[in-house]
Amino acid sequence: MTAGNESTCVIAGGGPAGMMLGLLLARAGVDVTVMEKHADFLRDFRGDTVHASTLRLLDELGLGPRFDELPHRLIDSVRFRVEGVEVDVDFGKLPGAHKNIALVPQWDLLEMLATAADAEPSFRLLRNTEVVGAIRDGDRVVGVTYRDADGQTRDMKAALTVACDGRSSTLREAAGLVPRAFGAPMDVWWFRLPRHDGDPPGLAGVLNAGRAAITIDRGDYYQIAYIIPKGSDAQRRAAGIRALRSNLASMVPSLADRVDRLTSFDDVKLLDVQLNRLSRWYCDGLLCIGDAAHAMSPVGGVGINLAVADAVAAARILARHLRAGRVSPRHLAHVQVRRWIPTVILQAIQRTIHANLIAIAVGDGDQTPHPPAALKVVKNVPLLRRLAGYLVAMGPLPEHAPKYARR
Repeated sequence: MTAGNESTCVIAGGGPAGMMLGLLLARAGVDVTVMEKHADFLRDFRGDTVHASTLRLLDELGLGPRFDELPHRLIDSVRFRVEGVEVDVDFGKLPGAHKNIALVPQWDLLEMLATAADAEPSFRLLRNTEVVGAIRDGDRVVGVTYRDADGQTRDMKAALTVACDGRSSTLREAAGLVPRAFGAPMDVWWFRLPRHDGDPPGLAGVLNAGRAAITIDRGDYYQIAYIIPKGSDAQRRAAGIRALRSNLASMVPSLADRVDRLTSFDDVKLLDVQLNRLSRWYCDGLLCIGDAAHAMSPVGGVGINLAVADAVAAARILARHLRAGRVSPRHLAHVQVRRWIPTVILQAIQRTIHANLIAIAVGDGDQTPHPPAALKVVKNVPLLRRLAGYLVAMGPLPEHAPKYARR
């Protein structure tokens, strides 16, 4: 290990990208420090969808048995209905051992990664430690300024700093990197309702004129995403909780007998949906990955898996250069080139769904919309349904664990 105020690589943020990158670099023998501003990972309604590509990666890392011990729910199909047109996306034809996606509390997944990383002598996780700025030497980022668990402001030097601190990234802003925003027509309310024996399993969505909801089977409860027009949170909360209960019961009649469990809007969390992407993910000494490089819409639940894939590519490309103690902008550009096409493809799909499906859900409902013709084609062509399943569960250009990290 280097001195307490130095690290070969400093990672800001202990989310999926940060913890995966920290684990992989530590297994490569790189001195790596992850700074997580919270004391633990217990934050509800974060993305909990772990797709088949990530499950395969965990197997390659020797973590499959540990993951199996975590509380999780396997989903082998997705059903959704748009203005009466029903489409099923089946994961049964996916390549490899995992023909499903898993729903697991993100805090459990992150603790599992942290525990695995702690076994490596070159890894350290600093909790209650918030990165508040970047240290510069001319145009090069050479470390971070951070606030430690005692509230003291300190510096840590590093050969490479990686911003995994989310879509409001402090380090991205400090570097003057500004993402291009594509806009989104909706925000999302998240809440829970009980799930009873005999209720439909899996993940299902209903999109009708003026409203939409997605029910996610979490075992003994449903996690529900209720779609509202962008920026309408305050107005809709003012209409009262009864309006939400009534709308949900009419959309998903099987939940009508339990919507009264929503007693107030204290039970309802708002997700401010963003969709954006940096044109350049790096500057000298700094790399952005995950949401810091590209904020994803919740459509398809691909965010965690894209962030993890970024981390895998970064570790594979950068580990040997970090062991040598120097990473150039050319090496960082290589990471972006590797992950650029999957990001662009998935964001293009999300933008298309926003424009052609979500637009129905957030309309005013005064007109009778018609489902996109493409939806009917997908419904009737099994090959297209399998392709949709692959894009969701595996994604374009899925990453494999580097050989040095496999167990």
